[in-house]
Amino acid sequence: MSGNGNKRTPLVAERRYPAKSGPKKKAPPKKAAPKAAKPAARRKSAPRSSKPKGLIGWILFPFRWAARLIWAFSWRVGLIVGLIIAGFSFYFAAQMPAMKELIDGRTRGSVTMTDLTGEVFAWRGDQFGGMITTDTVSPHLHNAVVATEDKRFYRHLGLSPRGIASAIRINLREGRGPLSGNGGSTITQQTAKLLCLGVPFDPDTWESERAYEDDCRRTTLWRKAKEAVFSIGMEIAYTKEEILSIYLNRAYLGASSRGFEAAAQRYFGISAAQVNPAQAAMLAGLLTAPSVNAPTRSLERAQNRAAVVIGLMEDQGYITASEAQNARANPATLSEAASASSGGFFADWVMASGPEFFTRDTTEDVIIRTTLDQRIQAAAEEALITVFERDVREGSEAQAAIVVMSADGAVRAMVGGRNINATGAFNRATQALRQTGSAFKPFIYAAALDLGWSPYTMISDEPACWNIRGAPQWCPENYDRQFVGPVSMVDALATSRNLPAIVVSEEVGRELVRNVAAGFGIEGDLAAGPALALGVSESTLLNMTGAFAGILNGGSAVTPYGLIDLRLMGDNDVLMDAQGAGIGERIIREEAARQLTWMMSQVVARGTGTRARIDGWQIAGKTGTTQGSRDAWFIGFTGDYVTGVWMGYDDNRRLSGVTGGGLPATIWHETMIRVLEGQQPTPLPMIVPEAPAATGLLESTGGDVVDQNIINLLDNILGGQN
Repeated sequence: MSGNGNKRTPLVAERRYPAKSGPKKKAPPKKAAPKAAKPAARRKSAPRSSKPKGLIGWILFPFRWAARLIWAFSWRVGLIVGLIIAGFSFYFAAQMPAMKELIDGRTRGSVTMTDLTGEVFAWRGDQFGGMITTDTVSPHLHNAVVATEDKRFYRHLGLSPRGIASAIRINLREGRGPLSGNGGSTITQQTAKLLCLGVPFDPDTWESERAYEDDCRRTTLWRKAKEAVFSIGMEIAYTKEEILSIYLNRAYLGASSRGFEAAAQRYFGISAAQVNPAQAAMLAGLLTAPSVNAPTRSLERAQNRAAVVIGLMEDQGYITASEAQNARANPATLSEAASASSGGFFADWVMASGPEFFTRDTTEDVIIRTTLDQRIQAAAEEALITVFERDVREGSEAQAAIVVMSADGAVRAMVGGRNINATGAFNRATQALRQTGSAFKPFIYAAALDLGWSPYTMISDEPACWNIRGAPQWCPENYDRQFVGPVSMVDALATSRNLPAIVVSEEVGRELVRNVAAGFGIEGDLAAGPALALGVSESTLLNMTGAFAGILNGGSAVTPYGLIDLRLMGDNDVLMDAQGAGIGERIIREEAARQLTWMMSQVVARGTGTRARIDGWQIAGKTGTTQGSRDAWFIGFTGDYVTGVWMGYDDNRRLSGVTGGGLPATIWHETMIRVLEGQQPTPLPMIVPEAPAATGLLESTGGDVVDQNIINLLDNILGGQN
C-alpha cells in the first residue's frame, strides 16, 4: 500500500538487507555533515568580498567608507581629549583651597554709616554680611537660587550640555553669536567665573578691581573651555553644597552687596536666614542683572522679576500654589532704611573727608557713626523738591544746595543738588566755590562790633569812588541804585546797603575783616581791594554755614563735621573720633556776637530776608546776591540750627529774577518749617542794644546826627532786595 501520500522513497535492496563487511566500512552519507560548516566560513570572509553591489551600492560606498574613517578617528581623539580634560580637571581639583577660604573674595572692605540715633542710612564699598552656607540660609532662598539659575544642579557634573545647546540655539535665533548673550552656565560654572578661574586679583596687572572683574567676565572660546575644565575640577574637589555656598557668598546683588547675606541686610534689614519666599525670589531675581534690577533703583522692576522666580519655584515644586499666590499678592518691599535712600551727598562728604585707609581705600569693614539726623535730612530734601516743582519754571537747569547744622558745627543734613538720590555726584554744598555776595557782610560788621562800635553807629550811604592800582576808578552802587545818606549799621545790614559795608570795611581795616572772616572758616583767597566788602571772594556753602554757626555760638570758630566715631565691624574699640572738629577758638567777643545776632534778626524781621520768617520763632540771617545775579544765598539760624541755602547754575550763568531774598529764602523757610514742626520756639542768644537815646538822635562816624524816625521811614520806603 503505497498510496499514503508521503511520497517516501522506496527502500532499495541494499538497505533492506545487511551488506557484507566491505561495504559496511564505507562512510555513510552522514559523514558529509562537516560540509555544513562551509556557509560559516563564507560569513567570516564576507568583509573581503563586501564590494559595492549595484548602482546604489557604488554611490553609497564612499560615504560608508568616510563614516568608518571618521568614527575610527573620532573615538580615538575623543578618548585623548577626555583623558586631557580629566587630567586638567584633577589638576585643578588638587589646587583648590579649602572652601572657607573662597567665601569672601573682596579686595576692599565696606563702610556702613549710621545716623545720630544709630540707624543705618548709607553703605559704601563692597558690603559683605558674613559667611553663610546652604544649611544656614532660608530654605526658600536656597530653592529660589537653584530654581532660577540651575534646576539640574544636583544632577550634572559641572556642565549641562542640554543647557549649553539651548543657549546657543537662543543666541543664534536672536541674531547673536553662539557665545553672546545666554550662556547656559550652571551654578558651578558661574561660581568658577566668580573665582576668576582661580586667578587672584593682582594690582600690578589690573588697574582696578573693576578691570579685574571685567576681564574675568570676558567670553571667548578658550575661556569657555577653561571654565568647563575648572568647573569639573570644582565638582571633584567640593560637594554640591560647598559649591552652592561659595556662590551664595560671592554673587554680586547690586547696591555694593556681595553675597546674599549682605543683600538681605541691605534691602530688607534682616538676615538671609529669615527671608520669606517673596524676599527670596527678589534676591534670586537679581542674579541676572543686579544693577538694573536692584530694588533700590526700581522696586517695581525688582518685584516683576521676583514674580517670574516665584513661578519657577512653583513649577519645580519648591512651593505650593497657595504659597506662590501669597508671595505674588504680598511682594517684597524695602526696609525703611533702604527705601529712605537719603543722605547720599552727606555720606559722600563723610567718605571724602575721612582718612582714605578707613574710607575710600579700606580693606576692613568699617562702621562710622555720623551726625546726620534723617528727619532733618528728609525735611531739606522735601523742601527743595517742593520749591522747584512749585516756584521754578519747568525745564530750568538751575541748581540748589542746602546744609543744616547745629551751633557746634555738627552737620544734620546736606543736599548737594536737585538729584537727591545721587551718589558720587558733584556736591554743590561742599565742592562748589562760589562768590558769597552780600552774605559776606556780617563779618564786616562783626569786626566793627568787636572793636566796640554800636549797631546804631551811623554810616554814610552816599556815592563814593576808590582808586585801585592798575585799574579804573571803582565807583560801586547799591542794589537799588539809590543812596539814602547816613544810615545806622543795623539798618545798613537789614537792607543790605553796599556803600555802608564798604565804608565800615575800609575804616576798620580790610586786614582785620579778612582775619575775622578767615577765623570763622571762610577759607580761600579773600579779595585784596575794597571789593572785599561786597563778597567777591569765593567760598563753599558748607564753610559759609559753619561761619554763621560761629556767630550763633557766641563768636567762636566752628569746624563743620559729620563723623562722630569710627570703629571696625564687630569691634567696640573706637579707632577715630571727631576730635578737633566742632567749636574752636574765640574770634570775636561774645557781646559783639550777640549784638550781631540781633542785627541779623532785623534782616528777617524787616529787611531783605522777610520771606524766611516763621511765626513764633526768632530768626537771624542774611541774604546774598552776587554781581550779575550768578549766585543767590540765604543763610539763617534759629536758637538751635543754622541752615544755609545756595542757588545758581553750574556753568555760572546769570539767574533770572532770583535774589537771595527770593527763592533761597523760600527754600530756607520750607526747610525750617518742617524741621521746627512740633518743637517749642527757642529764643535767639542776642543782645538788644539800647538806642543812644533820649534825644532820638544817633551818632554817626563823622559826628553828624540824624533822626531815627526818618531812618525808619526811609527803610520802609526803600527796603533793599538782596
